[in-house]
Amino acid sequence: MNQTTQVSISASRALAGASWMVLAGIAFAILNVVTQWLTMTLAFPSASVAFWQYAFALVFSLPFLWKTGLGAMRTQYPSRHILRVVLAALGVQTWVAGLASVPIWQAIALVMTSPFFIILGARLFLGERVGAVRWGATACGFAGAMIILQPWSDSFSWAALLPILSALLWGASSLITKSLTGIEKPETITVWLLVLLTPVNGGLAAAAGFAMPIGTVLMLLVAAGLLTAIAQYLLTLAYSAADAAYVQPFDDLKLPLNVLAGWLVFGYAPAGYLWLGAGLILCASLFLMRHEMKRERGTA
Repeated sequence: MNQTTQVSISASRALAGASWMVLAGIAFAILNVVTQWLTMTLAFPSASVAFWQYAFALVFSLPFLWKTGLGAMRTQYPSRHILRVVLAALGVQTWVAGLASVPIWQAIALVMTSPFFIILGARLFLGERVGAVRWGATACGFAGAMIILQPWSDSFSWAALLPILSALLWGASSLITKSLTGIEKPETITVWLLVLLTPVNGGLAAAAGFAMPIGTVLMLLVAAGLLTAIAQYLLTLAYSAADAAYVQPFDDLKLPLNVLAGWLVFGYAPAGYLWLGAGLILCASLFLMRHEMKRERGTA
């Protein structure tokens, strides 16, 4: 294979990875609109929304489970998998509850703090060295979150903290996933999540007062489940086509995509301080990513 062919294949994979990631962002933006419509407009309980959304997503994922087989769940670390799924389920619950209370643009900007929680967790629980650059990026990211939250203002609501709590929970789940990637097959990690997420969400929904969907609510929940399965599949395609470090910046397009979706459907007009806070979070995230890439090249 000559150099021109190699460059062509590399460029084609880069384009494919970027395209899949952007499409995943569009699917997630539509999903967030559907979720907010269910919880905020139709007042369907958020815990039940989370359960039915992922129950229908599980149904749409059955072809993958059939192909992989439940034998992929064989592991020597069941407790670690269970804890990871419980944290992910709690993250889903708090995220959906957040969308029942705050505009999409605010929720999506705040949930972008998740990478900074991962850094803190890696230092506390995995013993990783953080360093001045990581601490600085984390501080900048959280400063952006505070600008968006404005806890000092009279309009501040405690419900606005729910997206940050979901970021914290998802960050903790990601840390456990990171610890498993070196000792487990990807299929094992994926199947454990698919199989356990629905029953865990079911227990949480039952504790909050289980609700059965009918009519429009049922149709929207089926659509939410389908969008969840599609978005997760598109993410898989993106990370399979190109390096994670390359496609990750395209994931940050979720902010303008969700702002646009919220404006078109609900008429939300983000305040000017959103862009300042989101800009700090985005710049800190991209700076951190470039720093990590240089570190990896330096140790390779």
